Amino acid sequence: MQKLDLGCGVLKKEGYVSMDWDPAYKPDLVHDLNVLPYPFERNSFDLVEAFHVLEHLDRPFDVMREIHRILKPGGRLIIKTPHFSRGFTHSEHARGFDVSFPLYFRKDFLGSGFTGVEFNLEMLELHWSAFSYLLPNLGYGRVSRLAVAGLNSIFSFLANLNPHLCSRIWCYWVGGFEEIEYRFVCIKAPERKGAS
Repeated sequence: MQKLDLGCGVLKKEGYVSMDWDPAYKPDLVHDLNVLPYPFERNSFDLVEAFHVLEHLDRPFDVMREIHRILKPGGRLIIKTPHFSRGFTHSEHARGFDVSFPLYFRKDFLGSGFTGVEFNLEMLELHWSAFSYLLPNLGYGRVSRLAVAGLNSIFSFLANLNPHLCSRIWCYWVGGFEEIEYRFVCIKAPERKGAS
């Protein structure tokens, strides 16, 4: 199974081709993720993971088209990004994402902006707290970390009963959600013989 960790940062994963713009992270491939196309052939990967990457890039829809190109038909794509309710908590974030993002990869969304590449959404999930490993560095003691973990369980459970309602009405009431996770399957039309 060929796997790509797009924008790996310091947390490189075993068994993945790691790609990042910063050579200090020592990725397998140094490449500016805003520069398309990526240096891979069509249908190269079974799995692409992009964790907290798209919010930094100039043209997320163009990047999604490029990921579609390099994924095999039926390949998986897992994306984690900031939810819009906390999308700009980092100074280099250009945007936050919402439950509407997957609509742009559905053919039946033609009248409102189908991007021309198709992904089937398998799962969408909101996470109130996504970076518990950072809390000690932010001065959170053991009791505070336990409280955050408890609130995360409650708020994330309630949000995922209906993510659309949460995003529309009450996400800000609890200080926003740190992360939205999407799991997609790449849908491609069968290639014709002789097509390049």
